[in-house]
Amino acid sequence: MFNFLFKRIIIYCQKWVIFRFASQTRLLSIVPIQVTGAFITGLCLSLLFAACTANNPSNTTTVSANNSTQTKASVVRFGYQKSAILLKSKGLLEKRLQPEGVSVEWIEFPAGPQLLEAMNVGSIDLGHTGESPPIFAQAGGTAITYIAGIAPSPASSAILVSKNSAIKTVNDLKGKKIALQKGSSAHYLLVQILEKYGLKYSDIQPIYLPPADARAAFVRGSIDAWSIWYPFYAAAEKSGDARVLIDGTGINKQGGYYLGGDKIP
Repeated sequence: MFNFLFKRIIIYCQKWVIFRFASQTRLLSIVPIQVTGAFITGLCLSLLFAACTANNPSNTTTVSANNSTQTKASVVRFGYQKSAILLKSKGLLEKRLQPEGVSVEWIEFPAGPQLLEAMNVGSIDLGHTGESPPIFAQAGGTAITYIAGIAPSPASSAILVSKNSAIKTVNDLKGKKIALQKGSSAHYLLVQILEKYGLKYSDIQPIYLPPADARAAFVRGSIDAWSIWYPFYAAAEKSGDARVLIDGTGINKQGGYYLGGDKIP
């Protein structure tokens, strides 16, 4: 039942998301997500950072002018995963925010569900995930603001098996232990692949592990396959102990989002 709901909810929500604009105090409209380039996405995020952090009392300094007290944001906390390392390494956000006196604190998370848990309790201000994690976070009552879309990249997620595995086809996964991050884009990819090849979720043994733990289990041989996304699967391939059984090409059209919590005005 969980995986049936997983698939149905995501298919519906892939089409429509709620946008809340910085000048509004309520939900303005429901519109299709538009894909933006990496630079434009970075610029959009930087323009929203000051508004986001102004609501965080622990990250403000107070100054007096004309007998009035003003608050100015000093730091924005950005949750990221390894797949966004390019955005971090380019330093575009820092360059855009430096004239405003705002710095960026980068906080790494193993996957989208953990990132959104941190956002829900106020530990980060903004972040990025695949399409699946925010849907389940919202179902659990987490307030999320969708800021920008990330273009789909079907080949960036895959099911891996060891280089010498006897598993040659998707049907060979029946009865096997497959590691995945629960509630992630890799989870949804696995559901889609099994359905396409006529298998049920109950036909496999899901092993719910974050990427680092799944990688260790994969190397030890304690799991038979691993549903995972870039750059983890690229690193596993490069190490020479993994091969791609199947990727998301022609199956998975998921992209991702840059997100904020309910503190964005």
